[in-house]
Amino acid sequence: MNRWLFKSEPDAFSIDDLAAAPGKRTHWDGVRNYQVRNMIRDEMQAGDLGFFYHSSCPEPGIAGIVKVMGKPKPDESAFDPASKYHDPASKPEAPRWYMIDVQLVRKFPRLVSLEELRAHEARKLSGMLILRRGNRLSITPVEERHWRIIESLAASP
Repeated sequence: MNRWLFKSEPDAFSIDDLAAAPGKRTHWDGVRNYQVRNMIRDEMQAGDLGFFYHSSCPEPGIAGIVKVMGKPKPDESAFDPASKYHDPASKPEAPRWYMIDVQLVRKFPRLVSLEELRAHEARKLSGMLILRRGNRLSITPVEERHWRIIESLAASP
């Protein structure tokens, strides 16, 4: 099983929006980065877990856990001329972009802030991609050791 970190701006879609969605489930669509597209298309599998990370907000951080549901599929928003994610070069018979369905596993009792993650960067979370300066990827892999540490941080008051 792989582990991931999914970034979303809470003004656009938050963990509370996911909790309110039918079945606590949604498409993770609109990805327009080839590296992330390749991870979705080639590496994500049903049952993988991911952290739900709030980004570009007053207090960025990890808000909970989601589960990958099903297999990657073509991102239909790329085919829709009315969508802000429309890509005229992507065709249903030759899709350029992919999406994945995710379902809320649980919301953390508190946000594990970026500041808190950075406080553990030197020792416990060294090498974690979200902590690299300039990292703008919307989805990144998470090492098992980092996963366990963050889960323990989320459980502590």
